[in-house]
Amino acid sequence: MGDLSARLPHRGARGAPRKAASSPARPRWPGARHYAALDLGTNNCRLLIARPQGDGFAVVDAFSRIVRLGEGLAATGRLSDAAMDRTVAALKICAEKLKRRDVTLARSVATEACRRASNGPAFVERVLEETGIHLDIITAEEEARLAVLGCHALLEPGDGPALVFDIGGGSTELVLLDASGPVPRVLDWHSAPWGVVSLTESLGAGKEAPMASGAYARMRACVTESFAPFAKRLPQTTEPRRLLGTSGTVTTLASVHLGLASYDRSQIDGLIVPAESMLAVSQRLAGMSLAERGTVPCIGSERADLVVAGCAILETILALWPAERLGVADRGIREGILRRLMAGTR
Repeated sequence: MGDLSARLPHRGARGAPRKAASSPARPRWPGARHYAALDLGTNNCRLLIARPQGDGFAVVDAFSRIVRLGEGLAATGRLSDAAMDRTVAALKICAEKLKRRDVTLARSVATEACRRASNGPAFVERVLEETGIHLDIITAEEEARLAVLGCHALLEPGDGPALVFDIGGGSTELVLLDASGPVPRVLDWHSAPWGVVSLTESLGAGKEAPMASGAYARMRACVTESFAPFAKRLPQTTEPRRLLGTSGTVTTLASVHLGLASYDRSQIDGLIVPAESMLAVSQRLAGMSLAERGTVPCIGSERADLVVAGCAILETILALWPAERLGVADRGIREGILRRLMAGTR
């Protein structure tokens, strides 16, 4: 992957950022250029609209919805009609926001679900026809690069290598960084085809407590096997290991760790949690039934079936890279896209 400042390898004519359609609506900030980044994952559809501010940006508008685009993909190899309909409905809301905010430049990417599905390209064409949004199905490598670019600023200071991970719906990306300089340098990376949706659908936790039924142990074993090639390449180090996670899994578990009644980004983004505490939360949730997990604040019925798979993946990462502390980032691919768009026009 090399230097994060290097040009992305998978852009091409189809994947290049596009000028957004103009809108007659008056912009809220006259004269300001607005940029947008849309990340369509296996489980979530997320949009971020921002304007440049200093060396960074200020968020103008945002949208997030669980669409479960990859639902049923593990069994059929295709995106289901119901999942595509849900996703198109969410993307229509995004398209309206792009017009209303008079966005100057936008990039929209799709990840593992569209990469893996046999009808992924056909879905991209449908999205373009019905919403006007050009989705770029990016590689796992570019997905990892964008996630790191969006969140690496939250890494704890230090001289040793650092590991950044992104637990998604359909895959998990691991990136080993040399973050000793002003710009992190990618030393190695790995993408495993297991995210919270794909792992749940393949090894389903069921309604009973996954720890007692053995489902949790099977999930751990599956992910461990998938991480094995990367584990062999990891360096031995005497320096304190630094670890940073970005995804719904780590932000949700951090919320449970803090005992929040409802999710609060201001308390989560940039939080440093003892690894033992995150392991304890994972073990506790894996010991609950589906109904019990649904009553936990910040999880609820919407995430109760998927959170155990996230716990299994996180616990495997902590065994792979035994850091004492875990950084939590509520930022990632969208922020990485915005930084690239703005850097190219400054």
